Amino acid sequence: MTYEVNTIFYIAGIGIIVAMIHTVLKQMGKEDWAHWVTLVGFIIVLYMVATFISDLFTEIKRTFLFK
Repeated sequence: MTYEVNTIFYIAGIGIIVAMIHTVLKQMGKEDWAHWVTLVGFIIVLYMVATFISDLFTEIKRTFLFK
């Protein structure tokens, strides 16, 4: 369970790309698509964070239960 700083940059990169796409779509007048892109980006990042938290809890369980 060794996560590097690259995962933080990966999540930040996704956020920056989603923000740029959202801004472009909003400027084009397609606000509904812009909101969908933001929602999909949020779900992707949420899934990544949930995976990391699951790994963290597995590691904590393994450490304290000596399994």
